[in-house]
Amino acid sequence: MIIILFRLLLLIAIAFIIYTAYKFIVNPRRKLELARDKREFYFHDNKENTKENFLITLKGNVFEGEKYLGTTEDSFEVVNINVSAHNPEKLQGLDREDIYFMEQEILIRYPHASIEWKYPVNRLIIHPLKGGND
Repeated sequence: MIIILFRLLLLIAIAFIIYTAYKFIVNPRRKLELARDKREFYFHDNKENTKENFLITLKGNVFEGEKYLGTTEDSFEVVNINVSAHNPEKLQGLDREDIYFMEQEILIRYPHASIEWKYPVNRLIIHPLKGGND
């Protein structure tokens, strides 16, 4: 009886370890950190929650976008996004094309949004892009 109980507890422990490892591997924050370390592009967002900011990483820099809900002709959508850099002092090497690339990726996800970049990134923008049919 004790051996069966021990085997059952061992099986539960192994299942718990596998579950914990799986949750660690698929964690989006971990993926964001890996992409930042590898200097790759990654977009972390919970599109269903408009109160939760999204995070973008590109060339080792992390940007945070604040989403603001508003109205379009037909529905409520995210209509304004303010994007800021987490570490503005580390933006060296980022160019205008990188900013436009990130704007296009944001507009793919939020086509009705106008994007406003905060200082110092806004100094690099020639003209702000705006989504939707406004």
